[in-house]
Amino acid sequence: GPENRLVFLGLDQTRDTLLYGKAPGGKNPFKDPRVRRALYQAIDIQTIKTKLMGGYSAPTGALTPSPLGSYNDPALETRLPFDLAAARRLMAEAGYAEGFEVTMDCPNNRYINDEKLCVAVASMWAQLKVKVRVNAMPRTLFFPKIEKFDTSLYLAGWGGGTVDAEVMLTPVLRNRGEQGVGVGNYSGIVNDKGDALAAASSIEPDPAKRQALVKAALQAYREQVNLIPLHRQVIPWAMK
Repeated sequence: GPENRLVFLGLDQTRDTLLYGKAPGGKNPFKDPRVRRALYQAIDIQTIKTKLMGGYSAPTGALTPSPLGSYNDPALETRLPFDLAAARRLMAEAGYAEGFEVTMDCPNNRYINDEKLCVAVASMWAQLKVKVRVNAMPRTLFFPKIEKFDTSLYLAGWGGGTVDAEVMLTPVLRNRGEQGVGVGNYSGIVNDKGDALAAASSIEPDPAKRQALVKAALQAYREQVNLIPLHRQVIPWAMK
């Protein structure tokens, strides 16, 4: 069955220049939501599921470890369509028709097929002329690296002891702040609209009002493609 864990791609949206890469004009392409959307739409997630994961993954467009976190809302769960033509148009609009170069940091012993996932995504992005160098390493090296924000692009996963959206909203998606807010925001996401809605949802006692706030916050992050979701891990179980 599906694990309470979302596997996703994080992109540095803070620095003006890529820390590990090279782009036209010395810019950081990941600061442009058109580029982030293009990269998302260039990922053939069904091929990843069938060819790489052997069917054992649950592709999603959601930003929560569990579908219960997004209230099973199709508007939040559905992925952006795989569309290379649209992706190329977005890249051209953003000024990156000829692509750019970047290094992707990737663990090789933390998530199911983690290094292979990075290699697969890199090969798909090559169709947008984006040259990705996969920098795979054991998790003992990977996590200290990204926790220092020493990355331009990375593959990670996130879960929690509850299926509520809070486990993703406050630590991973909210703007970096105090008292643990944004502690896992290794992408340097700054989304003031999403941040305000997420903050309000954390203290709203009325379930109906809180559900509306959570959905609106998740939608705000989806619109800006602040993270690129891939899938929820699936764990095979056997018992007798």
